[in-house]
Amino acid sequence: MNKLLILVVEDDASVRNLITTTLKAHDYRYLTAPTGQAAVLEASSHNPDIVLLDLGLPDIDGVEVIEKIRTWSNMPIIVISARSEDTDKIDALDAGADDYLTKPFSVEELLARLRVTQRRLLMMQKEFPAESAVFTNGKLRVDYAAGCAYLNEEELHLTPIEYKLLCLLAKNVGKVLTHTYITQNIWGSSWENDIASLRVYMAALRKKIENQPNSPQYIQTHIGVGYRMMRVE
Repeated sequence: MNKLLILVVEDDASVRNLITTTLKAHDYRYLTAPTGQAAVLEASSHNPDIVLLDLGLPDIDGVEVIEKIRTWSNMPIIVISARSEDTDKIDALDAGADDYLTKPFSVEELLARLRVTQRRLLMMQKEFPAESAVFTNGKLRVDYAAGCAYLNEEELHLTPIEYKLLCLLAKNVGKVLTHTYITQNIWGSSWENDIASLRVYMAALRKKIENQPNSPQYIQTHIGVGYRMMRVE
């Protein structure tokens, strides 16, 4: 039986009922919120495992909800929205969303997205238990529990996507991660647009953690393949 608690943020009663009925049928626990303000309150009060978030809310935009939650939590957020333009998807992902599902959607696809997110949560719990929730590599330190990264003991000011990239590389230190693997884990897809965005974000991340971005110490590029975080003594 699924023990995950899912927060459903949706102002359309028919869509909200469809989602909650599906969750109940598959043994997920759930909470609901019809507005953005209610969503932030429920998220902070109950700390759900996953948030299913509509962007077109009656009070504040869903992107603002993502930004508010990201100030204190890295809980997975899956956007479910009628907005299908690439710019809408990019705005939501840049704000810190983990996945994006476009309406109308099938119940099967929703459940598949939840299973993928659940597997990621389980992997993180197994690989990084609370007692070893800090990654150190040379002068770079990532505190997973606090959601912060430091270089030379100074906190790095990273965007949500940059932080996710850094964590993914850190958790696979020494391994070459392909473009497809990275984009699937960061954006839930491997579109050409996502791979192009990956290069931009990786360049921005390097500027923040490398003393000489053109001669990187931490992140190595494997041309045409992907990236690898190198172990630094």
